[in-house]
Amino acid sequence: MNPMRALRQYQKVNSHAQISEANPHRLVQMLMEGGLDRMAQAKGALERGDVALKGLMLGKATDIIIGLRDGLSPEKAEDPASVQQLDSLYAYMTNRLMEANTNNDVAIIDEVSGLLETLKSGWDAIGSPQA
Repeated sequence: MNPMRALRQYQKVNSHAQISEANPHRLVQMLMEGGLDRMAQAKGALERGDVALKGLMLGKATDIIIGLRDGLSPEKAEDPASVQQLDSLYAYMTNRLMEANTNNDVAIIDEVSGLLETLKSGWDAIGSPQA
């Protein structure tokens, strides 16, 4: 077996194991990490001139942000207005990534990445809620 293929298989199995054992708080962290990773990969691909990979990675980052947005639960929130603001921010981030993809704009990728990093640091600071 090709060593790179074996590594990818291991990473896939390891990711599935982490997901199956994660609580909802950790799953959100993993999604945010994945979004940041995909944006970094897109930025690197763009800098190398690999427009196809850039598009693929920005598409994956967009899908992750859409997933985060879809996971919002205003009915469970103590402050539904803050959930609405987060929903609007996720919509903005999605639109900006599409714009970054269309215009091959690294600055927009950096902007969205910065927003997601800020959200992630706040999420990380919350810590995992105990049941």
